[in-house]
Amino acid sequence: MGAESVELDSDLHSRITALAETGNSHLDAGDVAGALAQFEEALGLLPSPVEAWEAATWLLASIADCHFASGNFLAVRESATRAVNCPGGLGNPFVHLRLGQAQYELGNVERAKDELARAYMAAGDEIFEGDDPKYWMFIREILRPPAREVGE
Repeated sequence: MGAESVELDSDLHSRITALAETGNSHLDAGDVAGALAQFEEALGLLPSPVEAWEAATWLLASIADCHFASGNFLAVRESATRAVNCPGGLGNPFVHLRLGQAQYELGNVERAKDELARAYMAAGDEIFEGDDPKYWMFIREILRPPAREVGE
């Protein structure tokens, strides 16, 4: 039986959830470093292999979000890539959004197209709300249907 089919011990789950909630409060208050510390501490509590747990998906997405807020796009890419490989990570629109944005900022245009398209296909244009509109403009141009030829 794999770890993904086993639930975390309730006490451990409560500790991880409390740390994540504190991390979210720090992030909401603009304390990115404080938030990152909470999410990383929570991630460190997960049994090995970390990537086998659903909690790792949302913790790594939160860590990627912190790195995004601080402009550390290499760290965003690393955390979001790890999250994609966790239960529920592949197809998670927020994970694909942050991964696509990191790829965009790192100049990996083809990867950015793929990841941002995945985010859009899963969640629509609302997923881009609250972020720099350049990401939506970028993917909107990519997803625009080809122009019809005159006479079709």
